[in-house]
Amino acid sequence: MTKKILAVIAATVWISLSEFVRNEFILKDYWTTHYQEMGLSFPSEPVNGAIWGLWSLVFSIVIFFLAQKFSLWQTFLLSWTIGFVMMWLVIGNLAVLPYGILPFAIPLSLLEALIAGLIITKMAPRKT
Repeated sequence: MTKKILAVIAATVWISLSEFVRNEFILKDYWTTHYQEMGLSFPSEPVNGAIWGLWSLVFSIVIFFLAQKFSLWQTFLLSWTIGFVMMWLVIGNLAVLPYGILPFAIPLSLLEALIAGLIITKMAPRKT
């Protein structure tokens, strides 16, 4: 049980760091400009960071459960679709997605989901 919890925690840390670097350093200008053009402020209060931390934990748990049933590649593709494609569809539908981020966000999110899957499958391999 300890290995499973540590695997989820390690994946959560990786996902949180990946999200933070991508959205605060690489894509921040895209987000803030897009929100300003809509007459809004980009939400970057501490509570928003806490919610992203919770999202990272939930995403890690989803990846963990997928990894118990599927291969690494299946886990990776399913988790990326669940975590990112569906989120982008929703925020795109709400007209708050700056489409200019996608050429950067897609490969970085693929890397994020793959490494999270690797962390979990290496730290807490499924019983076969």
